[in-house]
Amino acid sequence: MNSQKPASPLDRFLRLFTDVRGGEGTGALLLGLNIFLVLTAYYFIKPIREALIIGESGAEVKSYASAIQALMLLGAVPLYSRLSERLPRRKLIDRVTLFFVACLVVFYLLGSAGVPLGVPFFLWVGVFNLMIVAQFWAFANDVYTNDEGERLFPLVQFGASLGAVLGSLVVGRLIEPLGIYLPMLGAAGLLLLSLVVTRIVDRREWRRTEANRPLEASTLMNPASTGEFRLATGEFENLREALREAIARADAAEQAGEEPPELPQVEYESSAPAPAAAPGGAFSLVFHTRYLLLIALFVLMINWVNTTGEYLLGSVVESAARRAIEAGATQLSMGEYIGSFYSDFFFIVNVVGLLLQLFVVSRIIKYVGIRVAIMILPVIVIGGYALLVLVPILSAVRWAKTAENGFDYSLQNTVRNILFLPLTREQKYKAKQVIDAFFWRTGDMLSAGLVFVGTTWLTMGIAHFAMVNIVLALGMLMLAWRIGRKYRDLVNSGRPPVTIHRIR
Repeated sequence: MNSQKPASPLDRFLRLFTDVRGGEGTGALLLGLNIFLVLTAYYFIKPIREALIIGESGAEVKSYASAIQALMLLGAVPLYSRLSERLPRRKLIDRVTLFFVACLVVFYLLGSAGVPLGVPFFLWVGVFNLMIVAQFWAFANDVYTNDEGERLFPLVQFGASLGAVLGSLVVGRLIEPLGIYLPMLGAAGLLLLSLVVTRIVDRREWRRTEANRPLEASTLMNPASTGEFRLATGEFENLREALREAIARADAAEQAGEEPPELPQVEYESSAPAPAAAPGGAFSLVFHTRYLLLIALFVLMINWVNTTGEYLLGSVVESAARRAIEAGATQLSMGEYIGSFYSDFFFIVNVVGLLLQLFVVSRIIKYVGIRVAIMILPVIVIGGYALLVLVPILSAVRWAKTAENGFDYSLQNTVRNILFLPLTREQKYKAKQVIDAFFWRTGDMLSAGLVFVGTTWLTMGIAHFAMVNIVLALGMLMLAWRIGRKYRDLVNSGRPPVTIHRIR
């Protein structure tokens, strides 16, 4: 559709960074601005989270608190799923975002009044940052076809990388003069601006792909979670109806004594039509769809490794802060020292991610494809933690985490979101929250268990934790290989993966 339009000067300029076709540049930039505002808001509060939790409770408590976030998501994800079944995507995004804005205002008031916020704020941020970002990418997946997403997501993700850099840079300069609470209000304001951009994108994409569709059947009116999926031409097709027609043809062929046609990418039992989605809600949708379950396990292991590495970094930073304060080498408090360190660390990580996103990611996806791109992070993780086994010191921990996080925030984030392009709207809005929120936090829970066992019973050091991460990364590499193959098959088939339970 857009490929038939003449390329504007903006489109031609953006081709320096990725494959932008005629008429696509403005939409991609708007989506990039949207996630830029969301990520800037998050990085306004991320160093504050670290300062409060480590300054009040220490790195071990931070690790254990991460496990509680997974339990909180057991309630939050089904609630989000029910909302997505009732609300169109714009109203869904509005209400969820406004809830988080209200929470930020409450935290600001409590913190200004002297109420300790370390653990509750850490728990809240852990839910907020995953759900709000997963919600954005579900929206982005909803407006693009497979081809459009593969080409334009690197540009959209650049907005996320730029927001992370700007957010960590600005808040690092604000903490000392303004304290650690006032930036919460800045984050709330940025989230409100993101809603304005969402409204513009939503209306624009409706005109682009659904202008000839009855209003009552469009994304402006229909709930976010439906059985529809995007065709290569950009229009929606109803998966439930398509599958029932295919099943009817198969049953007719079987009754006529003919070989029934194959149902591509569909796993089913017995022989009577039933709902397109597995019964039982968002979690069942993941557990009953092999492709989604593989992604879920992959995401779990990524965060298990990453959170264990964060514990290693947090523990050495805490020790460095205590030594500096005891020696009189700084006038900052424990919280301010840690907050400033993490602000600088996040800034460097995000600059690395930004440069990778701008000049490397789109070219990797274009020239080697998703099958290879998804395996790059596990290889980098193996190399980084192998270095820590040999040189288990602070500088090695810092730069190993910089490399890991830089590729995670750029290439891996882009690829992980591309994996959802060939899915139904229901899978994008429901399953993505389960995977990007619950399974991500389950990785935190497993990391917390590892830290507890390793520090309480086994007296593990940096090198020992690094060896565990190497083993986990090998598992990640195997999962990445299988997911890449399945993604290729889905794109080639033109049909989403669904588990059909059929009763004779």
